[in-house]
Amino acid sequence: MDRDIMINWINEGNVSIPFRLISEYRKIGLSESEVMLLIQIHSFIERGNLFPPPQLLASRMTQCEKECLQMLQSLMKRGFIELQERSDENNIYYEVFTLTPLWDKLIVMSCEEKQQEIVVSKQDEERSLYQLFEGEFGRPLSPMEFELITMWLDQEHYSPSLIKAALMEAVVSGKRNLRYIDRILIEWNKNGVKTVQQAKEYGEKFRQHQYKNVSSPQKNEPKKKIPSYNWLDN
Repeated sequence: MDRDIMINWINEGNVSIPFRLISEYRKIGLSESEVMLLIQIHSFIERGNLFPPPQLLASRMTQCEKECLQMLQSLMKRGFIELQERSDENNIYYEVFTLTPLWDKLIVMSCEEKQQEIVVSKQDEERSLYQLFEGEFGRPLSPMEFELITMWLDQEHYSPSLIKAALMEAVVSGKRNLRYIDRILIEWNKNGVKTVQQAKEYGEKFRQHQYKNVSSPQKNEPKKKIPSYNWLDN
C-alpha cells in the first residue's frame, strides 16, 4: 500500500518554482500568502488548468474563497498577474491567467541589482585609483588633478586599469605628474592601446627603440638590460 502511494506521488510529477521567487519575493512587494497563491496558480497552469477559480485555489490555502478573490484582485491591480482572453479552434473565447508580469518583475529586479553592483564596483575602483595616485605622489591630489582624472574616466573613457598602467609608466620614468601621464594616455590612444597588456608591449617597444637610438654597444661590450615594469602584476 505504501509503495502504491509513493508511485502515485511520483506519477503526479513536480512543480518547478523559480528560486528567485522564493528568495526575493519580499523585495518586489509580495507577502507569504500572496506568494503561495501565485505558486498554486503556477501549479495549476503547469497541469493544464489555465484559469483555476478562487474556490479551487482556496481549497489548497488557509485563506477562504473571499480572501483568495481579494488577493487575486490585488495582484492583478499591482501588476503581478494578468488575465488574457484566448479563443479555441471553434472561436469560443475564454480567459486564462498568465504569470508573465510576475516573471518580468523578477527579471527587472535582477537586472537592476546587477547594474547596481556594477556601479558600486566602478565607484570602488575609481576610489582606489585616486588613492593610488595620492600614494605615488606622496600628497593629496589637488582639485584640478581630481578633475583631470575624472575627465579620463568619464569623457575619454580610459579604463582605471589603463590609467594605473600609465601612472606606473610615469613612475618608472621618474615623472610623477599628471601632464606626463596625460601624454602617455594620448599616445597610447593614438596607437590603439586599449588594454594593460597592449600598454606593456608598447612600452617595451618604445624603450627598446630609445635604447637603440642612444646606445651602440661595442662587439665585446655586454648589452645593458633595459628596465621594464611589469604592469600586469599590479
